[in-house]
Amino acid sequence: MSSSIRVGLADDQPLFRAGIAMVVNSQHDLTVEWEASNGHEAVELVASTPVDVVLMDLEMPRMGGIEAITRVLAEPPGAGPRPRFIVLTTFDLDDRTFDAINAGASGFLLKSTDPEFLLAAIRTVHSGSAVLAPSATTNLIRRFAAPHTANRSQSLEALTPRELDLFDLIASGLSNAEIAASLHLSDTTVKTHVSRILGKLGLRDRVQLVIFAYENGLIGSD
Repeated sequence: MSSSIRVGLADDQPLFRAGIAMVVNSQHDLTVEWEASNGHEAVELVASTPVDVVLMDLEMPRMGGIEAITRVLAEPPGAGPRPRFIVLTTFDLDDRTFDAINAGASGFLLKSTDPEFLLAAIRTVHSGSAVLAPSATTNLIRRFAAPHTANRSQSLEALTPRELDLFDLIASGLSNAEIAASLHLSDTTVKTHVSRILGKLGLRDRVQLVIFAYENGLIGSD
């Protein structure tokens, strides 16, 4: 099972943890390595038993998910890469969700999400991309980011004309496949462009790009 994606699960509800663990462990390429009942346990387990992706509840006793994510990502990198985090929450478009994304979470899912979508999200986040609950990206940013007028050419001066085209499509929430179809490019070419755009702008993933676009007034709010 060395090729399995190692998953950590932090939630204070034993029955919920058991259900998620059962779903995850049913997959040949996914394995739950540990379970934690609060953020403090999760931080300790990340250090002692490395995983690739952590499913993190936001509201837990002793230490919540946001503080746990912040602490893990503040630690100097060890022998291997830090885990990537998917936040699980009962509430759609909650203030804490935005805080979690800013803290370093790569995904946001409602606890009521379809199991198949959860499994796909784990694989997507592990591959280096970001995932938000369906249709949540634009609404999330519109609610919490404060758009203001910006100098587009100055903010995006590092990007080539082709990269500017992709930037707009990514900021609008299009997937790589949709961008490829729109611009008549291959998926591999789109992935390469996306990586370059994120690197030039110093952004971690697509979620941060959308936040960047709204915070800098680079996308409409209609």
